[in-house]
Amino acid sequence: MRVLIVKTSSLGDVVHTLPAISDAKAAMPNVVFDWVVEEGFAEIPAWHSAVDTVIPCALRRWRRNIFAARNSGEWRAFKVALRKKHYDLVIDPQGLLKSALVCSLVSAPKAGYDWHSIKERLASLFYSRKYTVAKDQHAVERIRQLFAQSLGYSLPEGVGSCGLDKTQFTGGCGEGKFVFLHGTTREDKYWPESHWQALGQRLAEQQRGILLPWGDEQERERAERIASVVSTATVLPKLAWAMLQFLFRFAGRRQCACGCGGCCECRYRFRALNGSFRCASHCYVWSNQPSISGDLWRQPAPYRRQYHAGNFSRTGLHCTESQF
Repeated sequence: MRVLIVKTSSLGDVVHTLPAISDAKAAMPNVVFDWVVEEGFAEIPAWHSAVDTVIPCALRRWRRNIFAARNSGEWRAFKVALRKKHYDLVIDPQGLLKSALVCSLVSAPKAGYDWHSIKERLASLFYSRKYTVAKDQHAVERIRQLFAQSLGYSLPEGVGSCGLDKTQFTGGCGEGKFVFLHGTTREDKYWPESHWQALGQRLAEQQRGILLPWGDEQERERAERIASVVSTATVLPKLAWAMLQFLFRFAGRRQCACGCGGCCECRYRFRALNGSFRCASHCYVWSNQPSISGDLWRQPAPYRRQYHAGNFSRTGLHCTESQF
């Protein structure tokens, strides 16, 4: 059985879909998945062994200039790639009009959320199979339930498994360095820059190396400002996801940022420091590694904590500079 997944973005949402694939593969060993995803995130689905083919798209870029996308041949090539294989089912866990429109290009039964369960209700009109999934749940659980209903297997008990190979993100050697993932796509997710600088200075006092990746000019400028006051910080070249995996792998053994040997109350005993860049944080959490997020003055609903408890420590504005 070959199933096409249409979950194009954002990256954290892409990662949230992986546990559903693990469930399906355990229940149906012969199922194979292909995945339509934004070109910038195309590496992520391939991390799961049950994903056969990744079909990149550029909806975000194309919608800015529809005529250019059409004239360049990119849109035509995308449709050809979608129709190259026969699919027994298309599943849309995104539930948006843009993903539903992509589904409509494929000649196969389409499964998605029903009118009352979906984010953009009109999208449900594109599905031939519609399922009720309660909204007041973590996104991971909603997607797991949608897959189970769509493919006809019983949902496994307990939390989902992302199916990522832990060695993709871990396996450090020697003294650890700290990776500051300081970027995000939303202003209300940023950890204050002064906090990053204060924490960096505390680590620099212990001669801890700090790596500052970035993905756009705004993040590069922020990284340079942080590095300007932190003597042990290094601003890295613009990173692809493969290089970010490399950084996680060689970030080193777990170290406690305050030098207390692991008994501190400030909770900075981590291999890599994952901040407001929640997409990368999701990947690190799903690889079962201790992590920290700096955007957590925005306390989530209780059901959203389900996949944070255990290895995603939460700190927020109550952490003052004295605690760094």
